[in-house]
Amino acid sequence: MIIKQILSKFMQTFIYLIGCEKTKEAVVIDPVCEIDKIIDLSSKHGLKIKYIFNTHYHADHTNGNRELKEKTNALLLIHKFDAKPLTRPFNISKIGLNLYSMSPKPDIIIDKNTKFNVGSITFDIVHTPGHTKGGLCFYTEKNLFTGDLLFVGCTGRTDLPGGSRTKMKHSLNYIFNAYPEDTIIWPGHDYGAASTSTLKKEKGTNINAVRYGFY
Repeated sequence: MIIKQILSKFMQTFIYLIGCEKTKEAVVIDPVCEIDKIIDLSSKHGLKIKYIFNTHYHADHTNGNRELKEKTNALLLIHKFDAKPLTRPFNISKIGLNLYSMSPKPDIIIDKNTKFNVGSITFDIVHTPGHTKGGLCFYTEKNLFTGDLLFVGCTGRTDLPGGSRTKMKHSLNYIFNAYPEDTIIWPGHDYGAASTSTLKKEKGTNINAVRYGFY
């Protein structure tokens, strides 16, 4: 499996390119921008981008959906609770993007925890509300892509529309207990002391997880 972490120019958002070395199929998680860079990187590794996964609808994670989809014909996936706000004008106006592109409608709607294959890679797609109603995490082979649920050293906001501290506590409790402690955390933003972490480390050092008993 190929995992490439790309730091965007906007809001320190992380974009992820994950590819199957056997079939060369790939998925991009949260393409806010850097679209040409993503495509160049996929070409360098001989990958074909087949899917776009959105961890949630906020424009700082989805602003590049349209451009990437138009250039690759990839299928767009999001949770059903975030599907409508994804394509509403307030999504881009709230974030203050000067150059923005309204996301197209998703092709694949997730409404419950499920498994999803990209080539020979099997993802657990997990509904993890708290930051938004339709927040998703993606787990495969001891790698967990957490969006704005869990960062290195802190957790996502719950004071935005659709946010809920109670639901975030439940979601964090689930991922902290569902997966091995040596699972690598790939967060949605570069907000911590490092670009990645592990579940074990976050259990002991994550400020919000410890403060609010999020596990």
